[in-house]
Parts: sequence; structure tokens; C-alpha cells
Amino acid sequence: MATFLYKLGRFSFRRRHLVALIWVALLALAGAGAAGAPAAGSTSFSIPGTEAQKAFDLLEERFPGTSADGATARVVFKAPDGEKMTDAGHKATVRKAVGELSDGSQVASVTDPYRAKSVSEDGTIAYAQVSYEVSGMELEEAGKDALEDAAQHARDAGLTVEIGGDALQTVPHTGTTEIIGIAVAAVVLVITFGSLLAAGLPLLTALVGVGIGVSAITALAGPLDLGSTTSTLATMIGLAVGIDYALFIVSRYRAELAEGREREEAAGRAVGTAGSAVVFAGLTVVIALVGLSVVDIPMLTKMGVAAAGTVALAVLIALTMIPALLGYAGRRVHPAGARGGLRGGGRAAQQPARPNMGTRWASFVVRRPVAVLLLGVVGLGAAAVPAASLELGLPDDGSQPTSTTQRRAYDLLSEGFGPGFNGPLVVVVDAKGSDDPQAAFTAVGDEIKGLDDVVTVTPPAPNKAGDTATITVVPDSKPSSATTEDLVHAIRDTGAQVRADTDAGVLVTGSTAMNIDVSQKLDDALVPYLVLVVGLAFLLLIVVFRSLLVPLKAALGFLLSVTAALGAVVAVFQWGWLAGLLGVEETGPVMSMMPIFMVGVVFGLAMDYEVFLVTRMREAYVHGEKPGQAVVTGFRHGARVVTAAAVIMMAVFAGFIGSGESMVKMIGFGLAIAVFFDAFVVRMALVPAVLALLGRRAWWLPKWLDRALPAVDVEGEGLRTADAGTDADGALARV
Repeated sequence: MATFLYKLGRFSFRRRHLVALIWVALLALAGAGAAGAPAAGSTSFSIPGTEAQKAFDLLEERFPGTSADGATARVVFKAPDGEKMTDAGHKATVRKAVGELSDGSQVASVTDPYRAKSVSEDGTIAYAQVSYEVSGMELEEAGKDALEDAAQHARDAGLTVEIGGDALQTVPHTGTTEIIGIAVAAVVLVITFGSLLAAGLPLLTALVGVGIGVSAITALAGPLDLGSTTSTLATMIGLAVGIDYALFIVSRYRAELAEGREREEAAGRAVGTAGSAVVFAGLTVVIALVGLSVVDIPMLTKMGVAAAGTVALAVLIALTMIPALLGYAGRRVHPAGARGGLRGGGRAAQQPARPNMGTRWASFVVRRPVAVLLLGVVGLGAAAVPAASLELGLPDDGSQPTSTTQRRAYDLLSEGFGPGFNGPLVVVVDAKGSDDPQAAFTAVGDEIKGLDDVVTVTPPAPNKAGDTATITVVPDSKPSSATTEDLVHAIRDTGAQVRADTDAGVLVTGSTAMNIDVSQKLDDALVPYLVLVVGLAFLLLIVVFRSLLVPLKAALGFLLSVTAALGAVVAVFQWGWLAGLLGVEETGPVMSMMPIFMVGVVFGLAMDYEVFLVTRMREAYVHGEKPGQAVVTGFRHGARVVTAAAVIMMAVFAGFIGSGESMVKMIGFGLAIAVFFDAFVVRMALVPAVLALLGRRAWWLPKWLDRALPAVDVEGEGLRTADAGTDADGALARV
């Protein structure tokens, strides 16, 4: 592989005009496609194989024409203190608002609170339900304006009015902290390279890769049903790995220049050596992201595949566009160790260089491996303790900041109609195989009324054929509570008895039931996903490192870092630690997809640092250094760059904490803290400590397995052999 990548690097350096033209053309093509595409909305959410999804599909089949895709809004009215919504003046105000809502754009229907009996028992709160013909993301601005205008007119009349539902849904905004994250990355690059030009190359190529990836996602959002979150996550991961991969290539290029090589040769060798590590690191990230498809939740699969595509682009750009741009830069990119214009103007060093920080740290760890290992493991274990209290759920209006009208509407409905009103359960009774469907409907309703935690059970509402009915159940507890989850299971258990008595099937759906099913599905998928992803990456790392213990150590270190990161997420987003500092306005259960998504992304990124750092150690070891000295050599060459890469990745991920969408905020924080734990505790402390303790055993591989594995030559040994041959030929010629 090293030889092929070496030739690719030299070709890209030499034919830089062609390579640059290709990438610019791809960017323009993707941009043109994105410009003509409609804005990405909220992707359709389905969970194949779950009872909630089966019930949803049955409703679409048996109740044709009742589209579940249309947006809804609940306009909630509250009377002033001491007054009631049944007062004549307030009635007139509400009915006027209902009339205005009915005249709004794309409105399918509006319910009158007084006719629909949507007034609380104490008479202080009422709500009107507005149904639209299109989804929230497709709703025109005129329709949203009409909704807000009607609410404002009622406010002007003295009522408190808030709007819930998804009709006011917008594309999630991203915070200015993302720009700060990129600025931090730029500063780190300038410090690392000592040159604005060299620092700008990784940023430029990362932005090109993300531009192509996100534009392609935007262009395909409609046909492939990709939501707005998909492009946000692709941007987050694409920027982080794009900068890092380019950073490693440029760093190796400067190191090759420092050894006296010509610039084209240095570019080829940088791509042939560091590029090999980039390929395998990128491959582990892609495996982890594409592996999310085993969960069988289409939205998660699309997010993973889209992000994996952006990572693949980052790898290709690092291997081709970076050497092309280095060709354009020429002598303005200085060899490693040479002082650039920002760092001293090229004054030659007169004294031997002092060992760098990476060398001093590695030497310390090699001398005291047991103490460092124990301290690191205990520290990560302490950080992981909150993960034992992990509670999972999916965000709803109750998790919105209290400053939003959606959250205030949610709270008003809970106040007037009980906490369970915001998460009603929809029970679908399939009596197609029953001799007496009506008796089956009644039996199900009666059984549910006898269950605990039930406030309201509506009469069965059959379809035109009379073979299927829906029953709405309002729990006494809030949607995310364990009591509501127990009620869902109790209704499903009741359905088994009803089927035995009446031959009618009972299914439970609705947003609350779907959230419960999603959490269960993700829990069930976590172990198979870990086995698949860690297993494949373990095999890949055996090929890369020609060792069994090094990949095993890498996997165990990852489990430590990801568990500690989950503990930090629980502490902030569930317990509320530092919530104010991070802009978390509402604490609650951790998003159901967070653990498995973090496992996928963090595993891929953790293997990045493992590959970049340990390949340098193996390179030194196979060239004759003792195990302890090889660890120090690896840190001397790689610690500075890996540290810079980790800081950059943390800055990019932390930038997304400023997002207005709770899911993106949580993922941004989780990935940033996970990179911190993995890069600075696991890879920088535990890895050298373990390798120092293992000694030569770290690089042991059975001979039969060594012969069976393909030779990928990540260390560039083939290039050195070719060099030796060239030098020998030159010596013979001189003789």
C-alpha cells in the first residue's frame, strides 16, 4: 500500500493543476445540486419490527386519507387569574382566533375548544387543535405567520397564549461557537506549523471536503429523505477528521523535507507513510459509522452513512489535494525544525535541541508505567460512575428550553389536563379476524380502564369498514416516566388475553410508545453493534500492527474512554452539572440514540489516534529499537501532532454545543469530552504505560497468522528498501 500511495502522492504533486481542477469541479457540481434542492426537513422516523411501527402502518392501511405526515399545532389559551375560559368575553376571543386559524394557509382543520370539550376541569385553560395538509418543514411562511398572528391577537385581548406541536418547526440553527471552534483549530495549526500557509492547508482541504459532502447531502435530501440533522453531523465529523488527516500528511511532509529530500519526493513519502495511517484510520471510522445500520433504524442508518461518506471524502482529499497544494506552496512550507516567519525568521539553532515535551513525557511514563496506568484507570472509572444512572428517552416539547413557546404550551397543557396529556397512547384494535368486532372494541376499552395510571380512555373510533378501531389513552404520569412505560407494557399484556378471547389484535402506538420501542431496540442492538464494529476493527488493526495485544489494548482503552464520556453526558444533561455554563436549559433523560452513536463515532476517532501514534512506535521497533525506546521515539515524532489533532477535534465538536437543537448540542459535548478522555488519558498515558509493561510481548504475533495476513506496509518499509537499492546501485556506479 505504501508504494501505491507514494506514487499517488508524487502524481498529485506533479499534476497539481489537474488534481485541483477535479476537486474544484466536484465542489461546483455538488454546490449546484444543493442550490437547486429544497431545504432539508425533519426526516421521517420509522422503527421497523416494533409494535408501535406495526400499529402506525396498520392505521395507514385501514384509515386511508388520514395522513400522519401533516403538521399539527396546539394553540393553548389560559385565562387571567380569577377568570375562566368559559367567560363570554374569552369565548368570543377564542372563537375569533379559531376563525382566523381556519383561514390560514394549508390548514386542513381546526377544532373549536368548546365544541370539542377541550377545556380543563377548572375552566382556566383551553386549546384548539390545528391540522395542516403538509409537514412542518413544508409549511409556508404565510401559514406560520397566520398561526402566530392569531395567537398574538388573542394575547392582545388579555389571554395567555402559547403554541405547541411541530407547525412552527424550523431548520435547527447553529451557533457562532462553531466558528469559534474553527478559529481555535486555525490557531492550533499556526502554533503547530509556525506558518500561516502551512496552517491554512488543512483548513482549506477540510472545508472543501465538507462543502462537497454537505452539498451532496443537501442535493439528495429530498429523494433519500435526509433530515437537517444529517448534514449537521456530517459537517461536525467531516471538519474534525478532515483537518486531522491533512495535519498528519503535512507534518510528515515537513519531516521528510527536514531529512533533505526533494519536495516531490517528500510529498510522495508523506502520502506513502502517513497516508497509509490515514487510510486505515479513516477505514475504522467508516466501519463504525456504516455499522450503525445494524440497529435497523433508518434515520440512524442515514446519519451514519452520510457521515461515513464525508469521512471517505476527507481521506481522498488528504491523499490527493494536500500534495497538490504542497506543490503550489513550494518553498513557503518549511522543513520541520526550521523556524518560519512567525517563529523567528529562520535563525539557525546553534545548540543541540532540547528533547521535546512528547519525548520527556514518554520517558516519564516508561519509567513509571504502573503509577500512570493506575491513575489513568481510576480517573476514567470515577468519570464513568454517573453512567450507571443513565436514563434514555427521545426529546419532545417538554425538553425544549423554557424560553420557547412550545415548552410553555407543553407546561400549560400539563397544568390544565395532567402530565400524561402531552403523551397520549393510541391503542389500535385489529378485529378483522373477530366474529364480533364491536364487542372486541368494547372489551379492550374496559380492560384498559381497569389498569393503573390511566386518567382517560376515549370510546373506540372504528374505521368505515368497522374492522379496526382506535382508542386514545391518557396516562396519569408524564410521557418520559417509568410509570408510563409500565402502562404501555400492561396494555400490551392485556392484548394477549383479548386475542385469546375475541381473536382481535391489540397494538399500542403514539409518540410515547414509539420512544419506548426505540429505546428498547437501541438497547438490544448495542451488544451486537459493539461485537461487529470492534471485531472488524480488531481484525483490521491486527493487519496494521502485526500484533494481537496492541489491538486488544486499543479496544479496552476505547471502552474506558466511551464509558467515561457517557458518565460526563449524564452528569451534565441528566443531573444538570455545569448545565448553565454549557447552555443546557432543560435537563432530563439522555437521547436514546446517544450511547450507540457515541460508541460508533468515538470508536472510529479513538482508532485514529491509536493508528497515528502507534504506527510510529512500530516503525521504530521494526527498525531495531528496543520496545521502551520505540515508545519514546513514537512520542517524539507523533505526540505534538496527535495533541494538536485532538485539540482541533475537541474545538470543532465543542463548537456544536452552541446549536439550538438539543440532540446536536448533546452529541457535540459528548464527542468533545470523549476525544479529551481518549486522546489525553488513554492514548497519551495508558497506551505508553501498557506498552512499556508488555515490552516485546506487545508486538507478538503467531508465525502462522503473520504468514496468513496480507502485508500492507503501513510503516513504508518498501520505500526504504527501494532507497537502499538505489543507494547501492549508486555506490556500484561510482566504483
